[in-house]
Amino acid sequence: MTGSTASLFIQNKFKHSENLISVVVLAAMALLPVAEVFAREILSTSITGSIVTVQHLTLWIGLAGAMLAARDGRLLTLTGETAWLRNRFGQWIFLLPDIAAVGVTLTLAIASYDLMITERAFPRVIVGPVKVWMAQLIMPLGFGIVALRLFLKSNSRWAYRLAVTGGIIILTYLGLSLELQEGWAVYAGLIALVASAVLGAPIYVILGGVAILLFWNDWGVMAAIPAETYRIVVHPMLPTIPLFTLAGYFMAESNASTRLVRLFRAWFGWVPGGTPVVAIVVCAFFTSFTGGSGVTILALGGLMFPMLLKENYSPKFSTGLLTASGSLGLLFPPSLPVILYGIRSQTPIDKLFLAGILPGFVLILLVALWAVRQGLVLKSEPAPFRIREAWESFWAAKWEVAIPALILFGIFGGVTTLVEAAAVTVVYTFIVEVFVYKDLKLSKDVIPTMVQAATLVGGVLIIMGVAMGLTSYLVDAQVPSRALHWVQSHIDSKLVFLLALNGALLIVGALMDIFSAIIVVVPLIAPMGAAFGVDPVHLGIIFLVNLELGYLTPPVGMNLFLSSYRFSLPLPKVYSSVVPYLIILAFGVLLITYIPSITLLIPRLLGH
Repeated sequence: MTGSTASLFIQNKFKHSENLISVVVLAAMALLPVAEVFAREILSTSITGSIVTVQHLTLWIGLAGAMLAARDGRLLTLTGETAWLRNRFGQWIFLLPDIAAVGVTLTLAIASYDLMITERAFPRVIVGPVKVWMAQLIMPLGFGIVALRLFLKSNSRWAYRLAVTGGIIILTYLGLSLELQEGWAVYAGLIALVASAVLGAPIYVILGGVAILLFWNDWGVMAAIPAETYRIVVHPMLPTIPLFTLAGYFMAESNASTRLVRLFRAWFGWVPGGTPVVAIVVCAFFTSFTGGSGVTILALGGLMFPMLLKENYSPKFSTGLLTASGSLGLLFPPSLPVILYGIRSQTPIDKLFLAGILPGFVLILLVALWAVRQGLVLKSEPAPFRIREAWESFWAAKWEVAIPALILFGIFGGVTTLVEAAAVTVVYTFIVEVFVYKDLKLSKDVIPTMVQAATLVGGVLIIMGVAMGLTSYLVDAQVPSRALHWVQSHIDSKLVFLLALNGALLIVGALMDIFSAIIVVVPLIAPMGAAFGVDPVHLGIIFLVNLELGYLTPPVGMNLFLSSYRFSLPLPKVYSSVVPYLIILAFGVLLITYIPSITLLIPRLLGH
C-alpha cells in the first residue's frame, strides 16, 4: 500500500466513523424520549437519567455535526459563494479570513479544554459512572478537528499554510503582550473580523472572534465562552432542534413533497393563481418542520419552479415567489426559531406557537393575494376542483398530513413534553417514509439523510454556542441595561419604540442569521419591550416576523443566496425578484406589530 493510498484509506475510515457516531447519537436522542413516554404512560415508571442524557447528546451532535460541516465545506457564512473573488484576485485574498477562522477555532478548543479540566476537578454526575467532563470531551476535540480541517482546506500550497500559521503565531504573541491590552487593538481586531465576514469566514468565527476580543480586552477568562456554549446546548428544550430537523430531512428526502403538492393542488388549484398558491402553502408546511427555509427552497425549488414556468409565470416572478415562500412557515409548530426564542427569552413555547398561528396565516394570505393577482393578470386557467381527486390526494398523503395533529395532541394533550413530541415525530416519520411509503431505503438512504441532518444541526448549534458566549459578555458588561436606559431617555412613546424596533430588527435580519440573532439580540430587546408595556408573547412574534423578513433582505438574507444557488441565477437578479414580496411582507409585519390582537387573540381565547 503506497503512502497516498494509506492516507486515503485512513481518511475514509475516519469519515465513516464520524458518520456512524452522528447516526448513533441522533438515533439515541430519538429513541430515549420515546422509550420514556412508553415507560411513563404504559408501565407507570421512568428511565433513569434519560432526559439529562439526551441533553448531553445534543452537545455531542452539535460538535460532531460541526466537524461534518467543516469536512464538507458547509459551515454557514454570510456571503455565500466566494469563488468569483478567488478567480479575480487569487487565493491570497482569503489569507485574513483563513487566519481568523483557524485562530478563533483553536482558541475555542483551548478554552474548551480548560473548561473540561476545571469540570474534572469538581466532577458532576450525568448518569451512573458518566460525568459531565466526559461529555465535555467532545468540545476541545470537536473544535480542534474543525480548526485542523479549516487549516487543511485553506489551501493545498505549503507557502499559504505557512502564512496562515505565521499569522496565528503573531496574533498569539500580540495577545499575550499585556502592553497591547488597549482599545485600539480591539478596534483593529473587529475591523479584521468584519473584513473576514465579507470574505466568507464562517458565522461562528465572527461571533466567537468578537467574544474572544472583548473578553481579552477586559482580562476575562476565555473558558467563559465554551461554558456558555455548554449551558445553552444542554438546555432541556434544545434537543428539539436536532430532532425536528431530522424529521424534516426524512420528509425532504422522501417523496413527501410530491404527495403534498398533489394534495394542495387538488384543494387549492381551482383559485386564480392556483399553482403559485399551492407553492406558497407547501413551502410553509415544509418550513415549519425543517426549521429553515434553506431546506425548503432546495427540496421544493426543483419541483415547483418548472411547474410555474410551464403555466407561463415569468422566471422573475417564480424565483421571487419561491424565495419568499421559503420562510413563511417559521411561526407554525414545530418551528425551531420559535422554540429557540422561547428558550432564550423564557417565554412559554406553547403560548408562542398559539400566538403565531394568526400572524402566520396573515403573511401567507398577503403573499397568496399577490399570487392570485398575477394569475388574474396572466389569465391562467385554474384547475377544476374534483372531489375524487381531492379525496384521493388526501388519502395518499394522510400519514404526512397527520404529523401536525400528532405533535399538537402530544404537547397540548399533556401526553408528551416538547422534546418527547419531537422524538415521537422522528420515529413516526422514519416509520412512515421507510416502511409505509417505502420512499427511503433502510440500507442506502437513511444513514446519508441522518448525516445531512447532523451536518445542518452542527452548523447551527456551533453558531448558537459561540453567540451565547458573546451574549454572556454583553450581559456582564451591562449592555442591555445601558441600552434600555438610552432608549428610555430618547423614546417616550410605545408606538415610536415599536417602529424603531422594526427598523433595528430589519437591519439585524439583513446581517445575521435567525439563530445567532435570537441568542445575541433577544437579551437586549426583552427588557425594552417590558419597559414599554409590550406583551412578551407579542414581542416574540414581532421579533420573529422581522427576522423572517430578514431572510429576504439584501445584502446577506439567507434565502437570497440559497435561491441564487438553487436556480443558478446571479444575486442581483434574485434581489430584484424579491422586491414585491419584501414590500408585501413588510406591510404584514407592520400589521402584526401595531395590531396586537392578531397575535394575542388565540392565546386569550384558549385561556393562555
